[in-house]
Amino acid sequence: MPLSDHDALTDLFATPPGTLYLDSAAHGPRLCSVHSAAEAALADGVAPWRIDMDDWYASIERVRTLAAMIFEGDGFRGDGDGVALVPSVGYAMSLAANNLELDAGDTVLVLEGQFPSNLLPWQQRCAQTGAGLVAVRRAHGQDWTAAVLAALDADPAIRILALPHAHWHDGALLDLDRISARAQARDAALVLDMSQSLGALPADIARWRPQFVAAVGHKWLLGSHGLAYLWAAPHWRAHGQPLEQNWFAREHAAAMASPSQPPPYRAGARRFDAGGVAHAQKLAMAAAALSQLQDWGIAALSQALGARTAAFDAVLREHGLEDWGTPGHAPHLFGLRPAAQRLDAVAHALADAGAVFTQRHGVLRIAPHLQVTPAQMRMLAERVVAAAQ
Repeated sequence: MPLSDHDALTDLFATPPGTLYLDSAAHGPRLCSVHSAAEAALADGVAPWRIDMDDWYASIERVRTLAAMIFEGDGFRGDGDGVALVPSVGYAMSLAANNLELDAGDTVLVLEGQFPSNLLPWQQRCAQTGAGLVAVRRAHGQDWTAAVLAALDADPAIRILALPHAHWHDGALLDLDRISARAQARDAALVLDMSQSLGALPADIARWRPQFVAAVGHKWLLGSHGLAYLWAAPHWRAHGQPLEQNWFAREHAAAMASPSQPPPYRAGARRFDAGGVAHAQKLAMAAAALSQLQDWGIAALSQALGARTAAFDAVLREHGLEDWGTPGHAPHLFGLRPAAQRLDAVAHALADAGAVFTQRHGVLRIAPHLQVTPAQMRMLAERVVAAAQ
């Protein structure tokens, strides 16, 4: 049976009964397997002297390889050389900003309302170099892709595009095929924050050819806070400068020998590994979560999540409220924009039905995972319709 047809997946998740958790864009729901892995790692930590160093190194590389499979797409079986373990997307984007060439007179392109982790590092870098930063706005009826392409046409100084795949406010998608093709033709660097898409939408890194890609581990990748992932293009794996210096990113034996000169970096993107993030509990949670995503397959998971948001959208259409939704939203994430005078009533109706969601700037962000069924999504949409009266 296709994953999209499964309704009874609640027993895979530790979500409390009676809760319709729609806030995966803030923090993914906890898988039971992930919870068990965390408990086991915590128990093992009572006797840390029993934890073999080789086993610890192996667990790090397992997580690195599993993450690489998600970045590279279903069916990838690489060795993880392209992935570094970092604490946050802000860390990863700061690293990208420090490595990419940027001069006075150049421009960095971002989206209006972009998440701070993929904005603040570029603001700082532009201030340091004298480069400019442009925040793309959508004209009425214009989608983000058209707005970005129009900005590229209007400003020949754009050297870096720092973008998401899906906007964090409402899940509005960007067509990275079109944007990356234009960026490549312009020889502009593409840097992606995929925190709101990786693990829920298939990625095509080979086609998009970004310089750096980052994603947090605790949202659609279903892991824990404090462990995020940075994918680096081949050039940077050999020539990039890390954001910090620590023994973990260097050849271990040489680093421990306290040489007079810095020892070589470890192979690939491992040079960017941050100190302290390879915590046993975080690694165990990440391995369990990434393994489950691999078992589902990202394409099948995206289809299944799309069945849930489509059920909600269908009810809005049936009652003439389709303009309350987000045109062209991602299959796993959308923003609900009720009429201003009905916003509070709609939010209360959803909350009274047990729904957990984010409300911000007049938008109710709806981001279900597989523990919420299409039937439940339809029921919630009917509550919205009733509150619209």
